[in-house]
Amino acid sequence: MLSDKFFCKKLLQLTVPIALQCLMLASVAAADAIMLGSADQNSMSAVSLATQIQFIQNMILTSFVAATGILGAQYWGKGDKRTVNDIFCMTLKCCGVTSLLFFIGCILFPRYLMMIFTNEEVLIEIGIRYLRVAGWSYLLTGISQCYLAVMKVSEHASKTAIISSGAVIINIVLNAVFIFGLFGFPAMGVQGAALATLSARVVELIWCVWCSQKEGYIRPDWSRFLKRNAMLAADFRKCAMPLLGASLFWGVGFTSYTAFMGHMGTDAAAANSVASVVRDLICCLCNGISSGGGILVGNELGAGNLKKGRLYGDRLVKLAFLCGVLSTAVMLLVTPLVIHFVKLTDKAGSYLIGMMIIMAVYMIGRAVNTIIISGIFAAGGDTLFDMYSLAVCMWGIAVPLAAAGTFLFHWPVLVVYACTCLDEVGKIPWVMIHYKKYAWVKDLTREMN
Repeated sequence: MLSDKFFCKKLLQLTVPIALQCLMLASVAAADAIMLGSADQNSMSAVSLATQIQFIQNMILTSFVAATGILGAQYWGKGDKRTVNDIFCMTLKCCGVTSLLFFIGCILFPRYLMMIFTNEEVLIEIGIRYLRVAGWSYLLTGISQCYLAVMKVSEHASKTAIISSGAVIINIVLNAVFIFGLFGFPAMGVQGAALATLSARVVELIWCVWCSQKEGYIRPDWSRFLKRNAMLAADFRKCAMPLLGASLFWGVGFTSYTAFMGHMGTDAAAANSVASVVRDLICCLCNGISSGGGILVGNELGAGNLKKGRLYGDRLVKLAFLCGVLSTAVMLLVTPLVIHFVKLTDKAGSYLIGMMIIMAVYMIGRAVNTIIISGIFAAGGDTLFDMYSLAVCMWGIAVPLAAAGTFLFHWPVLVVYACTCLDEVGKIPWVMIHYKKYAWVKDLTREMN
């Protein structure tokens, strides 16, 4: 693997910007947790619960954006830029409608959305104030994600990192300004965090549109926006629908985990909020390898180089296990630092230590499954496996156990939390058996008129 300089160089060119982009996006949640947590534990917990709405939205958007990445990478590898543009337009329509629906929900029905995640009135009221401002940013997120996805598959991954990093820096700076009332601004607390998010999303979208007008970038061909390519639309649905099912399975399941913690008291909710932020930060590496490796494999499959695509997949599997071990080590190393810097009650602090240790084991499964399922399998259009595995491991085992422990048997917080981590570790043998069938080694492209 190391002797193949083209593979290593190309993987680094794709993985590093995407991992940096993921890291910067996760940093926003970390900044929210640190700044709000330093002022008030309940504000931090409420915002963590409220942002689960955007988490579900992102799961739906991710299915459309991932389908763009799968088909876009293969057609780009084939050299068919016109079809990549058609895929871009299809994704814009799907993501635009999704963003509009979530915007309406957050602006008009914030109380009902918060009641899904907690029965604590203090957290509900704080969450309502956050959603009524942040909901406007949800209207823009889907559009900018489409632009960034097309940039990645069209060899502009570094630009996506620059745009996302710039937006994140703006978000974090404005977080401090609006939350604490710096430079003469009033201290707005959770509403300030929401306003900072909205401002960053506006800048990100304008930046994406501006970059797309440059030479060498793919921009929407508005003359073809309302036209429909039935054959391409069918291929898009074939990729996107299983991804949507898997995203909803995973997203709603993950959100239910947060809801279980929210119903176990404010201390459990606060500890879970911090643990989630740390998890998302450490997962950035495996997310980067998954996306970058998937594009690299997809390019080869789309170009008809099936043997090389399979070889690249074998190499990525080895990297997946290495990434899992590194993620476990990092999780254990940062635990004392996290406990030191986050302001929690003694009870919440003890919960957090236990959660971090449990997550250290969980990270092995998360890294392996993310890279193989979301990267390698998806690159060849093998998207149904993810949905099946989530239906069995998450919804057949982890969610029922955690729900029973929360509402029926009243298990200790850490036992319920451990139940929520069972699915990723339990999937590894099943994932490896499916990988060895090589059903993912497929060229999905067609000859388009």
